[in-house]
Amino acid sequence: MRELRVVGVEADGTHVICQDPESGEKYRMAADERLRAAARGDISRLGQIEIEMESTLRPREIQARIRAGATVAEVAALAGVPVDKVERFAHPVLLERARATELASMAHPIREDGPTVSTLGEVVGEAMTALGHNNQDVDWDAWKGDDGYWVVQVSWHVGRTDNHAHWRFQLGSHGGTADPLDDLADELTHPEMITPRRRLTPVATPDLAPTPAVEHEPEGHDEVTFDADRLIDAQRTRTGQIPPSHDEHGTVAIDFGTPDSDSTPSGSTDQSGDDREPDSAVTTASGEQATDDAATNGKPRRRSRKPAVPAWEDVLLGVRSNGNG
Repeated sequence: MRELRVVGVEADGTHVICQDPESGEKYRMAADERLRAAARGDISRLGQIEIEMESTLRPREIQARIRAGATVAEVAALAGVPVDKVERFAHPVLLERARATELASMAHPIREDGPTVSTLGEVVGEAMTALGHNNQDVDWDAWKGDDGYWVVQVSWHVGRTDNHAHWRFQLGSHGGTADPLDDLADELTHPEMITPRRRLTPVATPDLAPTPAVEHEPEGHDEVTFDADRLIDAQRTRTGQIPPSHDEHGTVAIDFGTPDSDSTPSGSTDQSGDDREPDSAVTTASGEQATDDAATNGKPRRRSRKPAVPAWEDVLLGVRSNGNG
C-alpha cells in the first residue's frame, strides 16, 4: 500500500491534493464527510455514514422504526442492507424496549374503580391459570406508540391461534398504571370473572389384547397359554362392565339374587333334593368331594342361603348359571 502525503487543497475546497513521495505523482481525494470523520478518528460516525450511503434509511430512522415495534429483520429488508449492519444501531433500542416491558409488568392495571393492588404480571399470571395455560408460555413485548406512550403486549398460543392483549403503560409513582386497550386485555384484567377451564389428564391405555405365552413342544406342536384373568378383564373393558372381584385362590363371588330361605313358603321343598341319590357327592369350591348330609339322612335338602359358586368355564365364557347350582 502506498503512503501519500497531503500537499494542498483545491481552490473550491472540494478536494484534497495528495502526492506520492517516491514518484512525485499527485492524487486528489474528495473532501467529504467520511474524510472529515476519518481525520477526527470517529469510527462510529464512519459506520453511520456507510449505512447512510448503502441504505435508504438513516440510522436515526432505523432506531425509530425499531422503537415503534419493528424487528431487525423487517428494518434490514426495508433498508436493503444486511442484518448485521442494522443490529449495531438496533441493540440499544432493543434494550430500551426490554426495560419498558419489565417496568410495565410491575404496573397496576386500571379497572372501573381505579388501579388494582396487584401488578399486571400477577393479574396476567392468575388469568392464565384460570384459562388453563402455563404462565411460562406467555411472551411479553413493548414498543412506543404514535402518541408517545409505551404499549405492552402479552401473547400466547392456543392450538394454531395467536392471542394478543395490549395495555397502555404510563410510568408513574408506585410502578405506574396499565390501561387495557382491547377486549382481551380487559378480560385478563378481571381474572376473577374467568370461568376455570377443565384440563384433560392422560390415562393409561388398557391392555385389550394380552399376549399369549407360546411354548414349543418337542413333537412340533405349539402350546399357547392365555392369562384368563387378563382375558376376562379385557373383554369386560370392551363392553364397559366392571371386572368381578376374586380372592387369592381365584374364587369369584357372584351374587345371582337368590331369595333367602326365609322368604320361601313353608312346606315347599327343593325338587332337586328328591332327585338326588342318597350316596351322591357334592363338589366344593376347592374341588373336594363332600357327602350330602341331607341326602344321607333322607331329609329333603333345603335351599342354601349362599349362592352356588359357578364353574371356572362359566366365568371365562361369561355364562350366568342358575341359582340352584
